[in-house]
Order: sequence, then C-alpha cells, then structure tokens
Amino acid sequence: MHRPQKREKPFIIILGPPGAGKGTQAELLREKFDFYYLETSRVLEKIIFHPQEEFIEVNGEKFYLEKERENFVKGILLSPPFVSYIIKEKLKEVKKLDMGVVVVGSPRTVYECEELMPFIIDLFGKENIKVVLIDISSKETIFRNSHRRICSLSRHPIIYSEETKDLTICPLDGSVLLRRKGLDDPEVIKTRLKEYRERTLPLLKCIENLGIKISIVNGDDTPSNVFQSLLSVLNLEE
Repeated sequence: MHRPQKREKPFIIILGPPGAGKGTQAELLREKFDFYYLETSRVLEKIIFHPQEEFIEVNGEKFYLEKERENFVKGILLSPPFVSYIIKEKLKEVKKLDMGVVVVGSPRTVYECEELMPFIIDLFGKENIKVVLIDISSKETIFRNSHRRICSLSRHPIIYSEETKDLTICPLDGSVLLRRKGLDDPEVIKTRLKEYRERTLPLLKCIENLGIKISIVNGDDTPSNVFQSLLSVLNLEE
C-alpha cells in the first residue's frame, strides 16, 4: 500500500459533470493511498430511500424526505440546506478517522459551497484541501452515462471506455455489472447536465474566492491516463 510522501492527510474534492469518472478516480485514490472515500450521494440516498423519519428540520425549515427523493430520481439536485446539514454531520464522523479524504458529490451548489467550505477549512485545514475538476464534453457526458454500469455488490461505477467496454465483472470486487436505472436514463441525464451547468459550475468562483486553487484534468482520456493526470496535479507520488 502506497501513501503520499508530502501531504499525509489531504482533503481532496473531485468535481465534474455526470459521467466524468469522479467515482472511478476516487476509488483508485482510495485503493492506492488508503484514503477515506466519501461518496456523498450514497450518504444522501440512504437517508431519502430508507427514511427513519418524515422530514429533517434545518434552521427551522422542514425538508420532507419524500419530496427530496422525488427530485433525486428526476435528476434534480437535493435542497442545499438539507444536503449541507447531512454532509456536515458526516464530515464530523470522518474527521475522527484521522485519514486522508476524497470527496465526490459535494459541494454541488453555491449555497453548499458557502456552507461547507468554511466548515471543511476549519475541520481539515485549508493547507490540506485540494480541488480537482474532471472536465468532459456534454456529448461525452451523455454517451458515458447512457453506457455506464455499476457493480451489483458495492455500486462501483464503471465508466464506458476501450478499457472497460467488454467487462462483465467488476474489476474491484468481482460482482456482476448492471445498468443503473433512472439516473442514467437519457432524459434524466439531460436534466442532471442542466443542473450541473446552472447550479454547480458557478460554485467554482466561490471556491477560488476562498483562495483555493482548482486544478483541471481532461476527463475524456482513459481512466488510467486520467488517474496519472490526477496524481500529477495533486502532487501525489506513484
């Protein structure tokens, strides 16, 4: 198991449009450096699809889980105050692990950026925060999402590429690969892409205003080549 030499416990945020391969790259970082991989969508899905209560109240406002679930399956981003509250609570737990962290899925809106980034800075230290944008074209986004599969055991996302197109078994856990229903349907993909353009891209300015550099990686390449680019911009050694 390799560990980074210069930055022992980085806090890495991976941004990018749907289908950019964010989860794939996070898994590779987790495996190589033993980082904690926080996939925030999985945290949120557990709450909205297996609710223990009707609503969650944040700053006096009630967020009904059924409504959040309806938006999720349509490809609409969840309510930012609800997301920020849930992710803050999760980050408190993650901090106790005293590990390097890779986050995929948050922040997704300017509101979340304004709520979460100062919190993350206080918790993990500004000097440890690295933000990477994996950029791909809209055409590639739609193609990849419509061809994407996940493993049946752990939901590892397997993006479509020359390296993966003939796979039937997940290379990470050996389970059968399945197509993901709902979120990867063509119309839902278009909605998700619209949400990304209108609500996620503007948060890049918010992050930069905090004095945090955003490194951009070309995500159109193969997963292995993207990973090499990622290691380079993160200053992590092979």
